[in-house]
Amino acid sequence: MEFTERLNALALKVQNQKHAIQTEEATKTAFIMPFISSVLGYDVFDPLEVVPEFTADVGIKRGEKIDYAIMRDGEVQLLVECKLSSLKIEHASQLYRYFAVTNARIAVLTNGEVYHFYTDLDAPNRMDSKPFLVLDLADLDESLVPELKKLTKENFDLDSIVSAAEELKYVGAIKRALAEDFKAPTPEWSKYLTSKVYDGSYTQKVRDQFGPLVQKALKQYLSDQVNERLKTALGAGSYTPAESAPQASVSSTPVADADLDRDTEIETTLEELEGYQIVKAIACSEVKPQRIAHRDAKSYFAILLDDNNRKPIARLHFNGKSQKYLGLFDAEKNETRHPIEALDDIYSFADAIRERVRGYND
Repeated sequence: MEFTERLNALALKVQNQKHAIQTEEATKTAFIMPFISSVLGYDVFDPLEVVPEFTADVGIKRGEKIDYAIMRDGEVQLLVECKLSSLKIEHASQLYRYFAVTNARIAVLTNGEVYHFYTDLDAPNRMDSKPFLVLDLADLDESLVPELKKLTKENFDLDSIVSAAEELKYVGAIKRALAEDFKAPTPEWSKYLTSKVYDGSYTQKVRDQFGPLVQKALKQYLSDQVNERLKTALGAGSYTPAESAPQASVSSTPVADADLDRDTEIETTLEELEGYQIVKAIACSEVKPQRIAHRDAKSYFAILLDDNNRKPIARLHFNGKSQKYLGLFDAEKNETRHPIEALDDIYSFADAIRERVRGYND
């Protein structure tokens, strides 16, 4: 399995299981050890590579432990401190103390879903207060994958990642700031954008008038950008939300090969593409991602293996105004529709999706 596939598989596991994690120890076993072993490629059962409960005396503090130390050639290279999966990543005081008394240049603070990576850009041998890389398994940023790969056992390149850390740190921080401003514009940004279109004084009345307009414009701009990318991905044609009659209740029907043929009068929605990405992420644990394809029809969105209408994996019945259905197939290619309330509900059918994909590979 390729590096990106292993990372996506772990991300899917975290989303499926995080609700069941109640302790820090469970977080380590279910999420963090697989990250160290499956993603980074270190043997968590080899004390020459991964030292759990690593101890180093720090000043007057004696016997204080860090969760994991990752070793290379007998030297500590990465320090990992773990938090309960339900906790936010905030304080790194213990990591900060250990960083100064080991040879480590990289420190990681994680709750198993979000990983903060630190180094010593601001002062030699002193851990920075802000991470240079933030990896969120619930919202993977593909641009970070090549940098993360440099920390794997196979491709370990400390000099390269440290030299790129400053750019990563500030680009990542700016992207997160922009995301927050798009979600809830700060007064400063609202004032700046207002000044681009309004020549008068920025009074309280103007602020009250333009505040909601700025927020609305930002949301519409993001939506326009997404729609433009969809048009490019889907080829010619416009993108408008589809509306049609509500689907029938849960039922089981055989697949008709003809109705999976390409339809030129379809309207593909963003919600259907997001559902497709979830099914694809699940199926990637069994086959390469490029083998998962989709075809849209007037009444449903089909997800296929090898773009073959005789290998249906799932159907998304999202065209109804209220109830949505996920269609799954048995060995005889009979479809059963399962009602879902939100896209995240698709994850609860992960085993059935994987089983169907495996069935076509047997």
